[in-house]
Amino acid sequence: MTNKLPRANRRAQLLDHAHAIVRECGTDALTLGELARHAGVSKPIAYSHFETRSGLLIALYREINERRLAAVAAVLAATSSTLPDVARVVSDAYMACHAALGPEWHAIAAAMRGDAQMLACQQQMLDGYADFFHAALAPVSSLPADVVRRRCIAIIGAAEALSDAMVRERMTERIAADELCSLILAWLTC
Repeated sequence: MTNKLPRANRRAQLLDHAHAIVRECGTDALTLGELARHAGVSKPIAYSHFETRSGLLIALYREINERRLAAVAAVLAATSSTLPDVARVVSDAYMACHAALGPEWHAIAAAMRGDAQMLACQQQMLDGYADFFHAALAPVSSLPADVVRRRCIAIIGAAEALSDAMVRERMTERIAADELCSLILAWLTC
């Protein structure tokens, strides 16, 4: 058994182990019992942090999503305020995050469709990402804000499809980012 850690540190450690399990064995292997075994803790510790497998998948999905948003936000903060520059930065950062994650994100996203609670969480995250894109792109687009918002929903769908094709090696990261950038520019220019 591992030493006693503060709760937040233990949770972060467990999520790191959950990432490793998904990367090595896929989402079907990710159970609270397997997580406890992999992390070298008792099952009650894993259960106290996540309660259920759904809770674990939701926590893992949220943690990955927060890292994605932080990475894109950091790059956006240093970008000029033109549509081509913002589109390029958002596209490059989005695909770089997915390339770093590998197929894990899409495997976890697919597993999230397993029950209503997980599906609702997944939709909330996608809506949040559309809001994030809207906040970045609306100020640099000449289209009305409500049009940009609707198109950002579609852009996120396209970005997810492109990133899935990229991690399955159907296209390179550069091509995926270029296609997403091209799509953003086409959809958000009058």
